[in-house]
Amino acid sequence: MRYDTELAPAIVLPRSRPDGRNDPLALFNEQSLDAYRSGMQRCVELVRHTLTRARNPCSGIEPQELQPAFQAIDLDRPLDDLEASLEELQRLYLDHAVYFHHPRYVAHLNCPITLPSILAEAIATPLNTAVETWDQSAGATLIEQKLIDWTAARVGLGEDADGVFTSGGTQSNLMALSIARDSACEAMPGHAGNRHHGLPSNFRQLRILTSEVSHFSVQKAAALLGLGYDAVIAVPSDASKRMDIAALQAALKECDEAGLIPFAIVATAGTTDFGSIDPIPTMAELCRQRGIWLHVDAAYGGGLLLSRRHRHWLAGIEQADSVSIDYHKTFFQPVSCSACLVRDRRQLRHITYHADYLNPRDQAEGGTPDLVNKSLQTTRRFDALKLWMSLRTLGAERLGDHLDQVIELAQQAYRAMRQRDDIEVLLPPALSTLVFRYRPDDVDDDGDLDTLNQQIRQTLSRRGEAVVAGTRVDGRFHLKFTLLNPMTRLAELVALVAEIARIGESLAPSLTSPSARPSPVWSQSSC
Repeated sequence: MRYDTELAPAIVLPRSRPDGRNDPLALFNEQSLDAYRSGMQRCVELVRHTLTRARNPCSGIEPQELQPAFQAIDLDRPLDDLEASLEELQRLYLDHAVYFHHPRYVAHLNCPITLPSILAEAIATPLNTAVETWDQSAGATLIEQKLIDWTAARVGLGEDADGVFTSGGTQSNLMALSIARDSACEAMPGHAGNRHHGLPSNFRQLRILTSEVSHFSVQKAAALLGLGYDAVIAVPSDASKRMDIAALQAALKECDEAGLIPFAIVATAGTTDFGSIDPIPTMAELCRQRGIWLHVDAAYGGGLLLSRRHRHWLAGIEQADSVSIDYHKTFFQPVSCSACLVRDRRQLRHITYHADYLNPRDQAEGGTPDLVNKSLQTTRRFDALKLWMSLRTLGAERLGDHLDQVIELAQQAYRAMRQRDDIEVLLPPALSTLVFRYRPDDVDDDGDLDTLNQQIRQTLSRRGEAVVAGTRVDGRFHLKFTLLNPMTRLAELVALVAEIARIGESLAPSLTSPSARPSPVWSQSSC
């Protein structure tokens, strides 16, 4: 696909002046506003042109097919022309981008995004606001703080709660578990705290308990915190993929008997594969009895805070010590837009460091709200503006209604898929995901079923017809719909399931052929 150069007037950025000095119009300032406006119009036309021509959610191109186009590019030889850059970008990126707003994109936790949030990016990016300190951000600091306070109030954490925006659930979970670890170590007899003295001598006894189907970022956090993967105890889940409380109690007892120190329990409010929500109230009571930190990973399910129909599914989250929220999932915001919240703002001291040139201690003591004082990151984008614009323009209830719509869609799709004899759905949807596989009557071998469903996914992807996720449950390969698009209709999903069955029917007879086994590249391809 080529970019239609008739869509907007051509734009050529000024080159260097004859005296060799850079032309100020090459950088953004008040003198370049006309070029900024024209350039933005050009980019808007480029996106419009691309999306109106796109019929599928992706092109189906494979890495080895696109890679040669990049190998031919010499980044030390600029094009010196915006038109040429846009045409190149069209070939390299836009022609092969994955469109999350497409009704047949049903793979991962990627959402279509609100228009006000896109406009917020158009405002924040040219100003390049960095929100680490007040003297770099002013009103942006207060916008972020207002949204943190609003979210904490929605969760019900109380007046002492606080938090900060993050890059995503992985960073939020790392931050929360870092605070939980340091809080636990600080309370140990004879230990003055981790910030100055490092981990205590018995740090190898520290344990984090989480569901066996929780997010992998818990293990990553344990490794980054110096505890290792082995510090994470995977607690079995029940038939609904929620943490099994009896198994949790047994795991705690085993910790006691082995002299281990469980310092944090992670409850998941919306597991990635199943959308399942752990029994938070019971887990909170166990944590309270034993003085264990309760972290709720609500990266997926956090949007229920805005739901008028399903808010009660998050019952107990108000008892958490910390919470992860991904606004770029079920709040329909662009990546990245997330937050980590804590019940007691004093706990944020565990990640505070005062640098004289940036956020000196006397500045904090004087009340200057430097957000870097409570963030793992230093330089951060003004991501809060996206959510602010969405709330101020559309309102929280409309965002909540979008989530309610996809929850209802998942329930409708589940009922429709259950009516087919050749589709096996593992569980009713807890939020908006469906894990299933094509299972015809004449294929009984689990290995053959794995291969068949992998090939179905590959075929859809290669054709660019749909982007469907794949996962393994108890070692067996399954397909997965992740529904986050309120504009998707049931008829479109029913048609996609029918196409999955047609592809499966055509592939089933060739299962005994060696060529039927998935290739290494295709088996990893998501589009």
